[in-house]
Amino acid sequence: MVSSEIDLPADYAELLEALKTRISGARIHAQRTVNTLVIELYWSLGRDIIGRQAREGWGSGVIRRLAADLAASFPDMKGLSYRNLQYMTAMVRAWDATENVPQLVAHLPWGHIRTILDKAASAEEREWYAAAAVQYGWSRNVLLNMMMNHSMERTGTAPSNFSRQLAAPDSELAQQMAKDPYNFEFLGLSGDVAERDLENALMSRITETLRELGPGFAFVGRQVHFDVDGDDFYVDLLFFHIEQSRYVVIELKTGKFQPEFAGKLNFYVALVDDVLRRDHHNETIGILICGTKNDRSVRYSLGRSTSPMAVAAYTYDKLPPAEQQALPNEGHLVAALEWAEPDTGTIEGTD
Repeated sequence: MVSSEIDLPADYAELLEALKTRISGARIHAQRTVNTLVIELYWSLGRDIIGRQAREGWGSGVIRRLAADLAASFPDMKGLSYRNLQYMTAMVRAWDATENVPQLVAHLPWGHIRTILDKAASAEEREWYAAAAVQYGWSRNVLLNMMMNHSMERTGTAPSNFSRQLAAPDSELAQQMAKDPYNFEFLGLSGDVAERDLENALMSRITETLRELGPGFAFVGRQVHFDVDGDDFYVDLLFFHIEQSRYVVIELKTGKFQPEFAGKLNFYVALVDDVLRRDHHNETIGILICGTKNDRSVRYSLGRSTSPMAVAAYTYDKLPPAEQQALPNEGHLVAALEWAEPDTGTIEGTD
């Protein structure tokens, strides 16, 4: 036990924090290095097996025997199963590189790679989800959730006037955050609900809400009050996007989009831009999330708006039949999570 009588130097607390930060950083670096080495090993095994299959016509029986013999030789390694050897060959075929593992793949934990191989339907999806998982440090469960909710297909699809109201680089970045539709299935709502009910549900599930909105969003407040010369106004939800350094006003409407909604959102964006925005911030943008919308009406409404805005729909229990069939039920989700459990000794630094 450390004695409390020790006369500690004045800067001891700062020194302790600095050393803790250094140790944590070294541990994370070591985890990433180990992970990269393991993925490189798996890549080389998969590449060699594919080569043997092509030259010598190896069948599944040979690979099963190989897995058994490798597991017997290295009993402390859990990643040499027949199933994992199949994933190793699938990884090499999917990313279609002959010699070295692609840099993006090398930075992914093995469980993430298997999830992408299982769920991605195209090379474009593999690249998009792999890049997003590395960039934002998604855990395997978050990655699985993003893929099951078709995040790639919805990202950047909401009708907006960003290209007219923002410079090209800002316009492209802002468009990326505007999904359509937003998937609020996690709220457990059904039937007709009021805006306040939807807002309350979103705030009670703020972690899931931020995850659905996308990386970079920080919550500022709900029903944020503004006094305009004695007139009271309340912004439904206010966020700040860290990476883009801009405020994001979100207005909620449970019914069908009406042109007057755009006028109100335009007013709120201008208000936040004037009152809260600082010189080093980028322009405030607005996103209106409504129950349903007519895209042509949206485009007319945004055409003359002076603020950068987008309009998106949301879903919770009103997905089209084809989309409902594509999404897994609870049993499928549990099975998928069990399937994605690590089958290797790899340290997954992002989990």
